[in-house]
Amino acid sequence: MITPLDLTDRALAERLLAIQHAAYAVEAELIGFDGIPPLREDLDGLMSSTELWLGRYDGTHLIGAVAYELPDELTVEISRLIVDPAHARRGHGRALLDHLDRIEPRPVSLVSTGSANLPAVNLYKSRGYATAGEVEVAPGIYVTQFRRAS
Repeated sequence: MITPLDLTDRALAERLLAIQHAAYAVEAELIGFDGIPPLREDLDGLMSSTELWLGRYDGTHLIGAVAYELPDELTVEISRLIVDPAHARRGHGRALLDHLDRIEPRPVSLVSTGSANLPAVNLYKSRGYATAGEVEVAPGIYVTQFRRAS
């Protein structure tokens, strides 16, 4: 089940933050850089997020989420895609992205990830995203920006 998340619910936000920290710890290991901002975010920061959130549940247990913004009528910008590492590599991230495509069918979709995060890079490429650029965020650490247009 995928549903919108209300981050004013403290217990939900605590669970989401735990998943976020665990997921970004995996990415930090993959890319060799632990300065990823969501890895350091605290509960107050998460709860004050202005992003829209969708959560994926396994029964009543939150196991993943996608955060996104709608900067204009044509664009959806995915800002975070997280899956509890205990549930990773089972299609949950893809399901969240597919659901987002259904509820926000915009002609342009943007997302970025650590260039060395090959599971994420492969996921986005398999969904029709093309590399739009690369940014060095720390010495030798790159983030790839992706764009998909319909």
